Amino acid sequence: MSLFLQADSLSVPQDALTEVAPVEKTISIWELLTSGGLAGQIVMIALFVMLFFALYLYFERLMAINAASKIDNNFMMQIKDHISNGRFDSAKMLCASTNSPVSRLIQKGISRIGNRLEDINTAIENAGKLEIYRLEKNTSMLATIAGAGPMTGFLGTVVGMIMAFHKMASGGGQIEVGALAEGIYTAMTTTVVGLIVGLIAYIGYNHLVVKTDKVVHLMELNGVEFFDLLNEKK
Repeated sequence: MSLFLQADSLSVPQDALTEVAPVEKTISIWELLTSGGLAGQIVMIALFVMLFFALYLYFERLMAINAASKIDNNFMMQIKDHISNGRFDSAKMLCASTNSPVSRLIQKGISRIGNRLEDINTAIENAGKLEIYRLEKNTSMLATIAGAGPMTGFLGTVVGMIMAFHKMASGGGQIEVGALAEGIYTAMTTTVVGLIVGLIAYIGYNHLVVKTDKVVHLMELNGVEFFDLLNEKK
């Protein structure tokens, strides 16, 4: 009799022996970016617009600065030869045929030959300021996007958290944890995207600043050589 009791006590229902494997819920990146409700989608659209403009401004300025930094190594040698021999018109024509900030500076200086060196220096400095403005055109917008991107992402996160807690409060304490967690991680994606946009804009802005500084140094170097040439002729 005791053996039967022991057998019965050791028997376990078949359902209890069957382990239910946890179902892993997957979500695509597109669903993650677009499942944040209307407010989250508006923030995402704003962030992607910022990203588009940041990339456009970066590549547009990069091509312009690279074009401005290209100059023939023999340019200044030809300018020195023309000016030393009094061929000012030939020097002007050479500057006009060379599309670069350096050539425009030298052309401005050549057009002032005959005036005082102070007047020539002032004319070249004013032309240099104009060239720097052209090189730095719209780069400040990259700096703005670098700061506005993360802030916009944080705004989307705050809005998403407010909506999640509102859903919790309106649910009377019976809100599903899954629904709450989905709202939270969807809100956090705006922060991630905002930081990515800001990082891209920040790196692009600093790279353009370095490239612009190189062109400015090139203009200053050639300007000094031009003044040395004028002092030799004086």
